[in-house]
Amino acid sequence: MHGKNIFLDMDMNSPMNDRIAGWLCVCWLLVIVGCNRDESTVTAAAGKVEPTDGVAADGVAAETVNGTTIESVNPVTEIDANALLAMRLPADEAAEGWVRLFDGQTLFGWEATGDANFRVEDGKLVVDGGEQALLCTTMPWRDYELVVEFKAEPKTNSGVFLRTPLQPTDPAVDCYEVNIAPDDNPFPTAGIVKRLKAESQSAQPFQQWRTMRMRLEGGKLQVSVDGQLVCDYTDPEPLPAGRIGLQHNRGRVEFRSIKLRPLGLQSLLDEGLSQWTTYPEMSGSFSTTSEGWLHVQGGRTQLETKQSFGNFALLAEYKLPTAEMNSGIFFRCIPGDEMMGYECQLSNELRDGNRLMAADHGTGGIFRRQEARIVMGEVDQWTSVLLVAVGPKMAAWVSGVQVSDWIDDRKPDVNPRRGLRTEPGTIMIQGHDPGTDAMLKQIRVGSLD
Repeated sequence: MHGKNIFLDMDMNSPMNDRIAGWLCVCWLLVIVGCNRDESTVTAAAGKVEPTDGVAADGVAAETVNGTTIESVNPVTEIDANALLAMRLPADEAAEGWVRLFDGQTLFGWEATGDANFRVEDGKLVVDGGEQALLCTTMPWRDYELVVEFKAEPKTNSGVFLRTPLQPTDPAVDCYEVNIAPDDNPFPTAGIVKRLKAESQSAQPFQQWRTMRMRLEGGKLQVSVDGQLVCDYTDPEPLPAGRIGLQHNRGRVEFRSIKLRPLGLQSLLDEGLSQWTTYPEMSGSFSTTSEGWLHVQGGRTQLETKQSFGNFALLAEYKLPTAEMNSGIFFRCIPGDEMMGYECQLSNELRDGNRLMAADHGTGGIFRRQEARIVMGEVDQWTSVLLVAVGPKMAAWVSGVQVSDWIDDRKPDVNPRRGLRTEPGTIMIQGHDPGTDAMLKQIRVGSLD
């Protein structure tokens, strides 16, 4: 698409808002019906939000974009626990920070900007009708590798938008549009619209699966298709962090794998824990093993970064020897206070043996705000967690699969336990109780500002 405004129509008579109203009606019916659910499947929206400390529990969050208020609603979708568990990435791949942006079952973690028929069919994300629109990630990203497998028809015009706002107006100015388009388009597949045409290629194949890899770091964007580098572009005025969007313009396009790895994460662990403040007066303890792992033992305690972080991506690997044991990664904390921050839970405990029912919010859940929609971790096995926080938005991936997606719509407060905190704060690792015996193999963090 070339410079078209992609707006979400807020007219109450629009098809999009009819659909939103339908979703909300379904959510309300679920509240009335209660908790009658099968052990292998569950009806889930953005995860269970507990109405504590003034947290809204209606599943609707508002965002202002270019002066327009847009409601973001995650549609209620039935998920299969075994199928979702099968989407976990291999441990070594997840440990490198790779995550899936598409889980193969739902559009969890995505937000449509118009009334195109984005949907899931047989494990694929498909669109082939409706108005011109984007399907955007709810979270913004800055520096990353992105790998997308796609299949397009000969006349399809689609694209992958990078660092985009919800409503891009001109790809030469406010986003990077990596095109999926026919050979006769001014910017055929892999070209960066209005910026750089892809290098000459043989006639591209259609109706077969292809792989496009994009590496975006600072102002440098490289695009490869089926293993061949075809675009190497440097923006003299790099764009800030933004969303990733999939476009519907014309024709049918399918996506079956969408994976991302954030770049530029720096380790916070060293032998002497030089980047951290310890609290020896508290009952628990922190130490490093000969392998360089962080060992958390004993009673309630905290390990606090000396540096503060506002918008960031954090990658960690943890191991808990029993299902009942838990720890947590606190963030945007009040420096020097006792764990006064948001908490990304670390817990593998289930209710009634059901993976879709976390006993204590589950790893990747935002404690007391939103439960993880599935418990991905395994007892006494290394498990990766990628936590991302940008403004009021927070999300986490466990073993490469997204488990939470929450917007803090409370009133601003210096203390995240009472309200929204977007200003930078410290990161804390929690020692929970006298039985704590947790390991963290890596803790790496990078700014998204």
